[in-house]
Amino acid sequence: MSERCGLVAVVGAPNAGKSTLVNALVGQKVAIVSPKAQTTRTRLMGIAIEGEAQVLLLDTPGIFEPRRRLDRAMVTAAWAGAQDADLVMLVVDAKTGFSSRIEQMLDTLKSRSEPKWLVLNKVDITPKEALLTLTAQLGERIEFEQIFMVSATTGDGVPDLKKALAERVPEGPWHFPEEQVSDATDRMLAAEVTREQLYLQLHAELPYASAVETEKYEERKDGSVAIHQQILVGRPTQRAIVLGKGGAKIREIGAAAREQLSQLLGKKVHLFLHVKVNPNWEEDRGLYREIGLDWVE
Repeated sequence: MSERCGLVAVVGAPNAGKSTLVNALVGQKVAIVSPKAQTTRTRLMGIAIEGEAQVLLLDTPGIFEPRRRLDRAMVTAAWAGAQDADLVMLVVDAKTGFSSRIEQMLDTLKSRSEPKWLVLNKVDITPKEALLTLTAQLGERIEFEQIFMVSATTGDGVPDLKKALAERVPEGPWHFPEEQVSDATDRMLAAEVTREQLYLQLHAELPYASAVETEKYEERKDGSVAIHQQILVGRPTQRAIVLGKGGAKIREIGAAAREQLSQLLGKKVHLFLHVKVNPNWEEDRGLYREIGLDWVE
């Protein structure tokens, strides 16, 4: 049996469950997940293996109406991720159903030459009648090569989707070693894990306008790693929220991020967090490079 390897661009609206699905297909966490919309900011590749096939899953930022430079960079990254893909997989939140945002995405996808698959996610919390109606609505507007119904959270339907993807990608040598599950650097992964904890622990208290930058990543002689990170916020009031009373909140965020990073990296982690107020952080070209986005005028 010959090896297969191919690139699958995973696109969809914010909160469709793309990152959760990529993690489920890979079999372990490679992308951060939170209930907050637009959590994924950069193109991150998850590497799934099924039999002799290596499926490269490009988890893209959610596609939405961009208002700021960061938004434009994220949407540009999402559509750029679909270029050169062997397959474009549109993930739709079945519970939310059809929307003007989905319609705009379909209009853009129509003009693209890549084969297109439709994945209806969150079927475990969606009535069957609604699923059938949604499938018909989407199928009328664009011709999908295949349609799958899954729950990325429970895993329902995910093995069938993974098997089908493995059979669909073209024959060719693997691009990554068997043990590698993501193309993210450890620096980038560390920043993403801390950013996930910010979202999970602060919920609506912290606006979307925050970022995490890994300033220093140092391997120590004892096998552990020291990571120094800067949390960027726009206003002093936001800094106070992140720090919490007597610094309690940032200690909680740091402890949770440290524990998760130790598991992901397989070594002891010393994590040092600093909160900085910079109203213009979104205009920092260096930060865009750090988080894996292109500067968009």
